[in-house]
Amino acid sequence: MNNQYVIGVDFGTDSVRALIVNAHTGEAVGTHVHEYVRWKKGLYCDPATSQFRQHPLDYLEGLAESIKGALNSAPAGVRQQVVGISIDTTGSTPGPVDETGLPLALRPDFAENPNGMFILWKDHTANAEAEEINTLAHHWDTDYTKYVGGIYSSEWFWAKMLRTLRVDEAVRQHAFSWVEHCDWVSAVLTGNTNPLTLCRSRCAAGHKALWHSEFDGLPSDEFLTRLDPLLRGMRDRLFLDTYTSDQPMGNLSAEWAEKLGLSTNVVVGVGAFDAHMGAIGAEIEPYAMVRIIGTSTCDILMAPNEEIGHRLIRGICGQVDGSVVPDMLGLEAGQSAFGDVYAWFARLITSPVRELLGDEAADTLSRRLIPHLSEQAAQLPVIESDIIALDWINGRRTPDANHTLKGAIAGLNLGTDAPRIFKALVEATAFGSRSIVDRFIEEGVPIRKVIAIGGVAKKSPFVMQTLADVLNKPIQVASSDQACALGAAMCAAVAAGVHSTMEAAQRAMGSGFDAEYHPRPAQVAVYEKLYKNYLNLGAFVEGR
Repeated sequence: MNNQYVIGVDFGTDSVRALIVNAHTGEAVGTHVHEYVRWKKGLYCDPATSQFRQHPLDYLEGLAESIKGALNSAPAGVRQQVVGISIDTTGSTPGPVDETGLPLALRPDFAENPNGMFILWKDHTANAEAEEINTLAHHWDTDYTKYVGGIYSSEWFWAKMLRTLRVDEAVRQHAFSWVEHCDWVSAVLTGNTNPLTLCRSRCAAGHKALWHSEFDGLPSDEFLTRLDPLLRGMRDRLFLDTYTSDQPMGNLSAEWAEKLGLSTNVVVGVGAFDAHMGAIGAEIEPYAMVRIIGTSTCDILMAPNEEIGHRLIRGICGQVDGSVVPDMLGLEAGQSAFGDVYAWFARLITSPVRELLGDEAADTLSRRLIPHLSEQAAQLPVIESDIIALDWINGRRTPDANHTLKGAIAGLNLGTDAPRIFKALVEATAFGSRSIVDRFIEEGVPIRKVIAIGGVAKKSPFVMQTLADVLNKPIQVASSDQACALGAAMCAAVAAGVHSTMEAAQRAMGSGFDAEYHPRPAQVAVYEKLYKNYLNLGAFVEGR
């Protein structure tokens, strides 16, 4: 059998990674990472107001450089045997486009306007708009939030669009339509970015844009117009149909084939969000929870439609037929901050060092700080009088989205030191994870296995052991440190016809697991009590 290779492209928050994989064996033969130049400089962002924007030039440059770099690192002959490319991105990360599908920020008159750029998943500037969507939906004859946990989030498609249209007259005049990052980048490779005809991701549309077959697609024009007349007619300029990630979007355009040195016979698959393709790469199976643990977390489950499809799961990020694997119900939850909580604490400690002693001292401290704190925190006992913290430093995604919430730490005294605070922050992220697991179980969705992928899962045994203790469940860590890109490659293999089903691609290309954490009974017992303290503190803070 001739070798056939596929490319998975994973657009993360800070960078984009391309991975070339043998579609028959799963062997990775080339990879390359490109960091976003403008994002790295902090351009177009204002963390104080939760504004996080990314320029489409970062995406285009990253797409070309990551794929070319991966191909250049692969053995001779691989380039001629590439048959498919699929892309995953963060989300919901929508942006305004003109009639041709060109993002406004690629036009000279919008080149430096953050409102003409893609609005990153963690942008929370649309809190008020999200609340308006919830209020109207809950009093409309059709509750359009019923399949997204009953609560619409400011991190999602419609809230971001509405706020941008309200605050920027120029965008109102020139934005013909809006596209998700995963849809636009995939469409760019095919040469067809027409917003009316490009294939829209079922994953993105169902989880973030209120698309459902019961609604004949998106919410009605009457609903959107009542929400704000600025949305009148927008439904007709978006999409009706959606596509799962086993389907081809098209073939590589002549322009991109020449740019990358590939054939126009290469199939481009329909895109999806990173967590959903990451779950595929982590070999998700029914009732397994895959936790993508990085700056934030995303929790992905899937279940047979005939067993769970009749349930409406409260407070999650949606339940969508085919958002992970075709003909399976995909369920999503997650935390708005996980590794970001630890990064915040590290900045808190290192910023005065940078100001007083300079960059070199601060950079040295920054590299060594989290490993040092982890080592120290791991030696501390787990006791019932421990500090309790909330992980809501970037709001709460699930259960029950509320991005106006803030973090908190309780129980400090004069003996409190940095390792104890760090330990409490790690436990807070674990408690937030526990609340998600508990919600699924309360709603009748069993969790039979926990699988972890992402940077934190691979690099921090202390965090993972704490998580296993708090969840009181074993946690397997996927071997691949590029599970999202691997999942995208699996999708490309199915879209290109190498494998007939996603399950077949997983069997052929999966990397297995290289670590497993088991709960420690003594710590489990104490964490049961500390978790109740976490819930009580959360109720107090949210009540205020």
